[in-house]
Amino acid sequence: MTTLIPRKPYTDDELRKLYPEGLELQLVQILMRHGERTPVSARFQNTGLRAFWPYCASVRHMRSIITHHNGDGELVSGRPFTTLEWKRRLETFGPNDEPVIATGPKGEVDDVCDMGSLTDQGRASTYKLGHRLRQLYVDRLKFLPPSIHSADFMYLRSTPIPRALESLHQTFSALYPPSTLEPGKDGKFPAPTILTRTPGDETLFPNDSNCRRFAALSRAFAQRTADRWNMSDEMEYLNKLWGKWMPPESPRVAVDSHPRLSGIMDTINSTLAHGPETRLPREFYDEKGRQIIEKIAVEEWFSGYQESREYRMLGIGGLLGDIVGRMVGSVERSSTADGKYELLKATGQDDTQAHDIKFGISGCHDTTLAAVLASVGAYNHADWPPYTSHIAIEMFRKSGAGAGAGAGSTVVPAKRSWWGGLITSPAGTPPPGIGRRPLSELSDSDIKKMEGYFVRLRYNDEIVTVPGCKAPGNHLEGDESFCTLTAFKAIVDKFTPQNWKQQCRMNTNLPATPTGKPEWAGY
Repeated sequence: MTTLIPRKPYTDDELRKLYPEGLELQLVQILMRHGERTPVSARFQNTGLRAFWPYCASVRHMRSIITHHNGDGELVSGRPFTTLEWKRRLETFGPNDEPVIATGPKGEVDDVCDMGSLTDQGRASTYKLGHRLRQLYVDRLKFLPPSIHSADFMYLRSTPIPRALESLHQTFSALYPPSTLEPGKDGKFPAPTILTRTPGDETLFPNDSNCRRFAALSRAFAQRTADRWNMSDEMEYLNKLWGKWMPPESPRVAVDSHPRLSGIMDTINSTLAHGPETRLPREFYDEKGRQIIEKIAVEEWFSGYQESREYRMLGIGGLLGDIVGRMVGSVERSSTADGKYELLKATGQDDTQAHDIKFGISGCHDTTLAAVLASVGAYNHADWPPYTSHIAIEMFRKSGAGAGAGAGSTVVPAKRSWWGGLITSPAGTPPPGIGRRPLSELSDSDIKKMEGYFVRLRYNDEIVTVPGCKAPGNHLEGDESFCTLTAFKAIVDKFTPQNWKQQCRMNTNLPATPTGKPEWAGY
């Protein structure tokens, strides 16, 4: 699948069932795949497909921060920072390796995208996602305020890959357009804090480049998929469709061909999302062929999460551990473990000035979304996540449970005791809280804090249910999609790493090929 076709807005009756009386939203965390992009590498130029596409008007409007210094090298007071506006053109190899300007299908030299770039279509679709989020959480549910004077109640994060960060910018700008941003005393809206990590610390996508053991597991599951499918009737069907376009050094379509089967799918999906000037021959869009390629690619990339606890732990356990930690921190309301800690350290605030985190958006990737769904046993189809897909992880509380403001309330500074205000975490030290501690290590009083709280997942506005939440006592009475926070945490605890970097270096002497019975996800 390529471009997402959103479902129609919920009817009033659907909304009442989705958000029933007696439950109040307390925290929403959105994981969103970036919008439409160009292929991550140039493929199938022998079909006439151009390597460079003219779908990135944003590159005509680039800005960079410029610092101004005096003769002593000190920043100029008053106006030390300005911006340099510039436009970018791509240079590439020409005949005899002479440099030439990259051009689009009709000779375009401007608006030309780099590989893997968010396109104009991708910017539009992620902006529309932000608009849909506003319609739901601001206009209809009254969970978020219609206008804001700061974004400190939001946890915003992105991977370091530009298309994810730019997609987050688009979505935030539609959730809160300029007319809804109230200026401060200086006449400006405070810049929102967006968190990023270095590649070596990144857990917002499966990080096989910086986790040696996970890379080995990924290769093993990919090889298992190749062994299962490379000589199958389905692969033979794909070869009849596309084999004549494969390069001489890799003449057959295969899971591990060059380009890989998943790479072929990437180019097909990227071309389908854009204009007729960047299309492959029609046989690439054969419906049966596309169904086969998605089925095999989903198995190659995501079956490990469904079958292996170690795969889940190293691939996406860190992210889900953080998500659960923020939910439990929101319940405790006595620390900054709900995501506020990161914002405080970024802005230099103290704990008594903080706003409780109510909403989060993370700009990430298809591999993030599928890994999350598969790891909680809720990836029950063979479709690859389309561009601009999202997962909404919503935490509710029973009316009267907890001490926080309910759905529809305005964002107010957190109320804390004078003693709580004195307890702060030094930079580099995690905030106090029980969110990251396994359920088995918690006291009865700690577990009791989570009573009356529920977790529900929606993928592209459709409810998904975690298998382990169906057991008696693990869900809201009458609705298995509302998992108790305790049960959801217990499921995620089983594959949350305690020291991800160290665990990435462990078990390197053990077989990576799956052996024994599968360790099924979602329980």
